[in-house]
Amino acid sequence: MAELVAETSSRKEISTISLVAIAHGTSHFFHLMLPPLFPYFIKDFGLSYTKVALLMTAFFMVSGTTQIISGFVVDRCGANRTLFSGIALLALSGLTVFLASDYSLLMLAAVLSGLGNGVIHPADYTIINCRISHDRLGYAFSVHSLSGMLGWSIAPGIMHAAASTLGWHQAGLVACLTASTTLAILIFRNDLLAYKFPPKRTHSEQDSSHPGSFGFLKVKTVWLCLFFFMFSNAAFGALQNFSTPLLMHFYSLSSGHAISCLTGYLLGTSAGVIFGGFLAQKNQAFENTISLALGTAALVAFVLATGYPPGWGVLPLLSLMGFSVGIASPSRQMMLRESITSSLGPSALGRAYGFVFMGSDSGLALAPLMFGPLMDAHAFSMVFAGIMVLQCSAVLAAFFIRSRRRVPVAAT
Repeated sequence: MAELVAETSSRKEISTISLVAIAHGTSHFFHLMLPPLFPYFIKDFGLSYTKVALLMTAFFMVSGTTQIISGFVVDRCGANRTLFSGIALLALSGLTVFLASDYSLLMLAAVLSGLGNGVIHPADYTIINCRISHDRLGYAFSVHSLSGMLGWSIAPGIMHAAASTLGWHQAGLVACLTASTTLAILIFRNDLLAYKFPPKRTHSEQDSSHPGSFGFLKVKTVWLCLFFFMFSNAAFGALQNFSTPLLMHFYSLSSGHAISCLTGYLLGTSAGVIFGGFLAQKNQAFENTISLALGTAALVAFVLATGYPPGWGVLPLLSLMGFSVGIASPSRQMMLRESITSSLGPSALGRAYGFVFMGSDSGLALAPLMFGPLMDAHAFSMVFAGIMVLQCSAVLAAFFIRSRRRVPVAAT
């Protein structure tokens, strides 16, 4: 009988992880809903590259701000209902692209997409932490990260294929139908996403972790996690935005070879995420794993900054960097969870996740501003050096997080 109950529980947790992964993959799909359509916007509306780039700046600025607000909503109203609203906003953004007749509606689509995306992380991480047992958390975070990579991977091809065959307006409708399908699946299996709120504390027990307070802002670990995510995602944003022209100019690679190098980085990251999930589940020294993995990535960035590797060596080096970054991903989610719950308790998961992941969006929003001037100045070596500095900064933040987490242990 006990084995049957355990098996049923296991199946439910796997189903929950799968549903959250679908939602997360959908949100990452919308990260790249607009960029493949930029050439069409430029042609039809006479826009500059600066103007179309502002669409993504607006997306990440809105998303980062929304992360904080939605975190409070998650703590008060529940993550499942908040998640539904986020996916609905993503669907609405795709519909807005379908109806767009000028730049202002494209900007509205970017804002709506940013609002929807800003809901996802506080909601899905809260669901994972409240519904998945500790024995499967490492695997859950691995699948969660992998689903995001998959969303990034399929979005450009789908949007480009839809735009080239049906037209860019219809491509927006394809995106809308994608999010609508996800929303229907989530609502249909809401029983696998719902959870009970932690019991409320009495007045004498209430402290900075009370859902209605901003006491989490006084916890240094939360700020350290925010900076950790900002540094690590800014490094990723630099490669995501500029790797192709960077490699073409600095290493004299063809456009096809440069794109293959970026693909190698992304595939390496995906493989690292899978391996990192098992590592995070077996090894509880999360900060050590992160330091070793990101330290390796920083070393690769340093080697690339020298300009010495031959052109054929760039692909394996970037694949190694991606693999190292991927290994760190599940451990950083576990580190964040342990840091939040040990400092604030489970009742603060939503708003703490929302605040910390504001750093994630901030890093992606800042990357073009940080590295764009270096690209314009043809300081290509400095771009790789900047990536190295950001990854080293993330390692340093993880070190301080580890020291903060050990303080209570030493005191007992």
